[in-house]
Amino acid sequence: MFFRKKVGIDLGTANTLVYVAGEGIVINEPTVVAYSLEDKRILAVGDDAREMLGRTPGSIIASRPMREGVIADYTTTSAMITYFLKKALKGRVYWPELMISIPGGASQVEKRAVVAACKQAGASEVYLIEEPLAAAIGAKIPISQPSGHMVANLGGGTSELAVISLGQLVSYKTVRVAGTKFDEAIISQMRKKHNLIIGERTAEDIKIKIGNAFIEPEAQERTIEVKGRDFQTGLPKIMVIGERSISDALQKSLKQILEGIKEVLSQTPPELSADIVDKGIVLTGGSAMLTNIDKYITYYTGVPAFVVDEPIFCVIRGVGMAIENLDSFKEAIR
Repeated sequence: MFFRKKVGIDLGTANTLVYVAGEGIVINEPTVVAYSLEDKRILAVGDDAREMLGRTPGSIIASRPMREGVIADYTTTSAMITYFLKKALKGRVYWPELMISIPGGASQVEKRAVVAACKQAGASEVYLIEEPLAAAIGAKIPISQPSGHMVANLGGGTSELAVISLGQLVSYKTVRVAGTKFDEAIISQMRKKHNLIIGERTAEDIKIKIGNAFIEPEAQERTIEVKGRDFQTGLPKIMVIGERSISDALQKSLKQILEGIKEVLSQTPPELSADIVDKGIVLTGGSAMLTNIDKYITYYTGVPAFVVDEPIFCVIRGVGMAIENLDSFKEAIR
């Protein structure tokens, strides 16, 4: 008997996760591809390619083919999906059934691009599921009940904010501000305030180690040693940076996410709003791991917010549960 493999993919701007039915999450690698300029040959994907970010000679380009949650570079994305499928299925790619997560507000063109890229990578059937729904399923929220749940899936390229009831999105908004925008804000803050030029990998490390959305007055300040290039002399330089400076840099991006949350709440029917005040806002996605982001949202909205366990795996778990139980999730799938 010939069984088709069922595979779920969370194709994120920062990380790509792959789930194989019966095996669980088999791949969690950065969404980075390195290719040579001359013959467009793919040289490295995932972890190996991330090591090359900002370190390549002129003939090699290491880039992120996904921008703000959607495909920016079609051929590279398709090659990357093929690579991840081969790796996940150990080279035996026999027309698997694929389910892939897309931003809640993705346009028809963006959806078609994802389906075409997956078909080109060898998928027989491609199902699309909206990220906020997948995140809610992965966070074990009972989405099919007639009660309101708010999910804020803060990823690398987009923040997906949605209120869900009866298995559907009631009101949602995609804010194209998330992890990568935090990194960019840190890079520009370092240049303007400290005359230090750093790359995106260093910015990401700073964000992970001392990034803080909401500094409490009595908290002790954490510091980090940052290596970069002096803006004026052009020479390498080491500086010690405190978290307050980094927190200031993040405020503008955080405010945009906050405005999005307020907008979604203002479009929500009153009965569902009452449910959300009781249950709180569920934070998922990699950027939910930013220190105190739950306190920041609670403080400025008055609605309790909390981060789920392992927020980075919520979407892929949801996609995995949906592909393993296709019949019961038919309503949620496009």
